[in-house]
Amino acid sequence: MMSRRVPLFGVVATTQVVGMVVALVIAVLRGEPVPAGADLGWSLGAGLCGVVGMTSLYRGLAVGRMGVVAPVTGVLGAVVPVVVGFAIEGVPTVATVAGIVTALLAVVLVTRAPGHQTGRPSGVEWALLAGVAIGGFNICIGQISNAGQFGPLVVLRLVQTVVLVSLIVVWRQPWRMRRGDVARLSVVGVLDMAGNVAFIGAAQVGALAVATILASLYPVTTVLLALTLLHERVTRSHLAGIVLTVLAIVLIGIGTTTG
Repeated sequence: MMSRRVPLFGVVATTQVVGMVVALVIAVLRGEPVPAGADLGWSLGAGLCGVVGMTSLYRGLAVGRMGVVAPVTGVLGAVVPVVVGFAIEGVPTVATVAGIVTALLAVVLVTRAPGHQTGRPSGVEWALLAGVAIGGFNICIGQISNAGQFGPLVVLRLVQTVVLVSLIVVWRQPWRMRRGDVARLSVVGVLDMAGNVAFIGAAQVGALAVATILASLYPVTTVLLALTLLHERVTRSHLAGIVLTVLAIVLIGIGTTTG
């Protein structure tokens, strides 16, 4: 598993730098303006939330169980923007309330999977931090105007890179990696950037809540990979929590589109 062999800060810093460079090149080629005013502020906020969220998520995946960390992070990343939207826009629908309750139950069931089965802790504390931060990231991204997609990405990636480099220097964290690791992480950085571009585009042309819910389906793929490639064991409680995670996302999606 890559996260066990390479330094955490090196992983995150490499992916962010690669994403920033690619976004900068495309922004220049497209002639996108440099974010200013409110867009600049939201891009900075997204960068700060993003670096906390991704670092916590990677840490959780490294020290905990992927089948626990991914679903919990996904649920919170979906619920936080929806709840904030409710506070601003009004009372949620019955389906959405049912989705939130289901999400909370899913978190409880997923985190009940005993750690001694795999010899590793659950990593739920990192998942909780990652989920809240990623939710904040989604909220900030959703406030960016239609002026551009790649310009804001350059700003938020720059913020993340500066924060990570500062932490590496201040905390004297290891960051050097082998050339092969850098090449693989470069692919991760490009894919991560592509995902962010798609999410920004979806939030610009549609409802933030819907874009957030659909994007939050990623834990399903992560869990399936954990089961097939890493052979993680799943209890009945754990499996029920994963199923409820998907159900919660679907219910919240129904509630936000019919409300």
